[in-house]
Amino acid sequence: MKAYLVGGAVRDKLLNRRVTEKDWVVLGETPESMLKRGFRAVGKDFPVFLHPETNEEYALARTERKTAKGYKGFNVDASPNVTLEQDLLRRDLTINAMAMTENGDLIDPYGGKRDLKNRLFRHVSSAFSEDPVRILRLARFAARYAHLGFTIADETQNLMRQMVNDGEVDALVPERIWAETVKALNETKPSAFFYTLKQCDSLARIFPEINALFGVPQPANYHPEVDCGIHSLMALDQAAALSSKLEVRFAALTHDLGKAISPKDNLPHHYGHELKGVPILEKMCSRLRVPNHFKNLALHVTEYHTHCHKVRELRATTLVDLLQKLGAFKPDNHLDDFILACEADARGRLGLEHIAYSQAHFLKKVAKYAANIDSVDVLNRGLEGKKIGEAIRRLRVTAVNEFLIQSTI
Repeated sequence: MKAYLVGGAVRDKLLNRRVTEKDWVVLGETPESMLKRGFRAVGKDFPVFLHPETNEEYALARTERKTAKGYKGFNVDASPNVTLEQDLLRRDLTINAMAMTENGDLIDPYGGKRDLKNRLFRHVSSAFSEDPVRILRLARFAARYAHLGFTIADETQNLMRQMVNDGEVDALVPERIWAETVKALNETKPSAFFYTLKQCDSLARIFPEINALFGVPQPANYHPEVDCGIHSLMALDQAAALSSKLEVRFAALTHDLGKAISPKDNLPHHYGHELKGVPILEKMCSRLRVPNHFKNLALHVTEYHTHCHKVRELRATTLVDLLQKLGAFKPDNHLDDFILACEADARGRLGLEHIAYSQAHFLKKVAKYAANIDSVDVLNRGLEGKKIGEAIRRLRVTAVNEFLIQSTI
């Protein structure tokens, strides 16, 4: 059986990066012959098999012919006559269109090694334009390899813009957009994903809520970077530096969506942008079918991030109500994640990336005092329904008031 290591494993070997997955392409075989060798079939749209011992993926060499718009409109030929060069030709980027023998010999018919050396993303053939998911994948690679200085070849950039103009990206389904977005959020510089989409004009089609932030000004004394879009992506990268949780990163990215609809007469100020952003975020999450654990944290950060920034100015009643709304008194609360996203917002400003965010420690202290109350007396009074909650709230307010007095002494 002729099998060749392909795709990301070859690319990352040449970049001296750790290889986490190995994919193989097989020549001259059929689904029947693979099954006879003990491989297990797992592919739905084309013949892919799992090795009986290593569990690595082995796919039959194939070609693809475009038959309709979108990323599913393909006719696949996986006959034994398909060559390795034909299989590699259908791939997206030259750096992903290399193969390696089991002995480590490189097969590079389309100049992938050269483009790796030059840190260049370049499409293999015009077939790139047949699959809109490839725009998302390239953007995700940009987020992964941003620290290495990769850029996009001019001809590839032009091709992606043409795909947008032709309406190819409009065929992307929400599930696929979100799946690629999650992967991008997990990269070291996730902002590069969104900048790449913006450069080829697809951000407005895929993430119109984020695209709408670009060109909207903010007060320069608070935001030296001025532009709301730039700030949101700076906050995203700060969140990536502060937390490995993708929910925190998504919340930092979307916290200022309300600024896009601030009245022009009020600019560069954004009065009430927090509440204005809530329905925009809800609509975005509904369209992309964002899971609730992402959406719920993002909604809290959108509505209450200014409260966190001004936490020392809040009264005890406001603080207790804020913590209650955040679910901070529940065992499975996400208060720490909320604070991290707010810290990312504060640090996502030009020249202020390393400021100390003392509000984090302060709010955690308040939460501790509000939670450590003795509610036994309340429960023994025979109160019912809402009156129990009201009595506990009064105890929390009293505890927080005492803390505030102590903190000012």
